[in-house]
Amino acid sequence: DSIGFRAVDDAIFRQLVFSRLTYPASKLKTSDYLGKYHDMDYPVQQIYRYMDKLHSTQKELVQQISYDHTKKILGGEVNVVFYDVTTLYFEIDQEDELRKTGFSKEGKHQNPQIVLGLLVSKNGYPLAYDIFEGNKFEGHTMLPVIDSFREKYRLEQLVIIADSGLLSNANIYDLQLGGYEFILGARIKNEKRVIQNKILSLNLKNGESAVVNKDDLNLIITYSDNRAKKDRLNREKGLRKIEKQIRTGRLTKASINNRGYNKYLKMDGQINIAIDYNKFEADAAWDGLKGYLTNANLSKDEIIENYGHLWQIEKAFRISKTDLKIRPIYHRLQHRIETHICISFVAYKVYKELERQLKEMKSTFSPEKAIEIAKTIYKVKANTQNGEVSHIMLITDEQKNLAQIFNFG
Repeated sequence: DSIGFRAVDDAIFRQLVFSRLTYPASKLKTSDYLGKYHDMDYPVQQIYRYMDKLHSTQKELVQQISYDHTKKILGGEVNVVFYDVTTLYFEIDQEDELRKTGFSKEGKHQNPQIVLGLLVSKNGYPLAYDIFEGNKFEGHTMLPVIDSFREKYRLEQLVIIADSGLLSNANIYDLQLGGYEFILGARIKNEKRVIQNKILSLNLKNGESAVVNKDDLNLIITYSDNRAKKDRLNREKGLRKIEKQIRTGRLTKASINNRGYNKYLKMDGQINIAIDYNKFEADAAWDGLKGYLTNANLSKDEIIENYGHLWQIEKAFRISKTDLKIRPIYHRLQHRIETHICISFVAYKVYKELERQLKEMKSTFSPEKAIEIAKTIYKVKANTQNGEVSHIMLITDEQKNLAQIFNFG
């Protein structure tokens, strides 16, 4: 209600969102759950009919409400946004126009899937989303979502932040053509030799950063001892893995590629595969270095700080997939798949508002913990000579604490 979703004047909408937070399941199981535990009669066909209504008449309202609330809690403006994509697979064999096999971030390359693009604000509040065919290259999803978002809310200036997976010459050109400022994770090892030499000659110490000019863009380079330690451990782990594969004879000519740590492999003669230890040692020069490609009119420290918030969108996907169980998706029709995503979008917005309010009230409860406690609180109703009476049962200290925080009971 504090977000504004009460403007969606359908009780079933509220229950579908709550169920996604407390008992995420198929719509059939949701119908059964609402009947058994909340004495609410919502047959599954009624739920499907409402989903059709939500898609046709309320989906835009839902996103507008979410945007207006996010804008309000961020002080009246949204000018920095974060974009990323994930994949959601289906337990089916046959493809259709939307659900197609493609590169799966979940390792389900054999399953038809969809691509989900999500736009969030600082602190991870959801702003907009869209779904795409499962075989669509993730780099081609960013501009459609961002352009639609800017046009819908009439935003003049936006700073777009995305990781290196969305870094391509085409995206950089389109962002510049659209008048956007951007901060993109850079693939500094893939830069031209002259840029690589400039980066390696910086000799940065822990916590230091520098700017390398790249045409009309800036390449911000940072160094961290902790990152260097992690990079070194990962390289050594990868080296041990391919050494073991060579000893067991599991590597073939097909293994010679630039994927992961296979880049350390080389052909020795015509048939022998060996490890290029010189290349392994040379890679150590890059340990601890990270780059950001930008045209943003921000200071070096502001660019690094803003990019640091990108983990929030990774958290959004993790929460959506684990706590809200956005997958598996049991729907076949595209508009119902879209509606399922919409309900999950609203549930995630409520989750984030719960997180914000708990933090504002200096509670030690996480959103997950608060939801778990809330699920154990029951209201007892009784019919008496004077009419129906009800009482909320607050038994444990945690239940009483939660009731005090949100002023109920």
